Amino acid sequence: MLKKVILKDIVFNNLKHTEFRNFIKTKGYFVFPSAPGLSSIEIDKEYYIALVKSDLVFFDSGFFVLLLRIFKNIRAIKFSGFKFLEIFFKYLKKNNHLKILCIDPNEKFSISNAKYLKNLKVKKVYNYIAPIYNPKKINDRKLLKLINEKKPDFILNNLGGGTQEILALYLKKKLKVKSTILCTGGAISFFTGDQAPINHMIDKFYLGWFVRLIYNPFTFFKRYLLALKLIKVVFNNKIKPIHE
Repeated sequence: MLKKVILKDIVFNNLKHTEFRNFIKTKGYFVFPSAPGLSSIEIDKEYYIALVKSDLVFFDSGFFVLLLRIFKNIRAIKFSGFKFLEIFFKYLKKNNHLKILCIDPNEKFSISNAKYLKNLKVKKVYNYIAPIYNPKKINDRKLLKLINEKKPDFILNNLGGGTQEILALYLKKKLKVKSTILCTGGAISFFTGDQAPINHMIDKFYLGWFVRLIYNPFTFFKRYLLALKLIKVVFNNKIKPIHE
């Protein structure tokens, strides 16, 4: 059975949805790199290091999973940020005593995210609207102070890819308290209604990118065009599968 896949020292975990309870209490930070993000790992040093140093890397990108099958004959299991949050929110319903802190990109999303979590009956929800970070040099003492004071069990990092992962590494290094940081980016907006209306079937058949493109072509067309560079990354690099 395939357990892990290593690409340029980034260790992807081939996890099943049924293994959720086995890893959800892991402290550190989880990342769900997209195809556009992975296509940049050879030029974006900070982002690459953040992926290498993460505690769990998931196969979020259906495109990446398909490329592994085509070029490397590796059959990995897609475990998207959407699917993860779908399971995580069910978990929160049964464990509503847990403290959640959301790092949000703006006030509109912050209000939506807080409302959604409170509708799940989560008793303690905190929100932090992040400043515009320079990914090459993140320093946010205000956020560190908030997390150290509130001691959240989980931090939902709802910022964009390429920034959220670098912020997560910064927090892991600087925080005095241990927490689990979930770098699921804008995936929470699929549930709040602030983003494209993605559902279980769309995610299952790797069509999330298509729905997002239709819903917001101005934002996603260029992004997905850049993702084509991932073909070269997968084709040119040695990728090591690890089996049990």
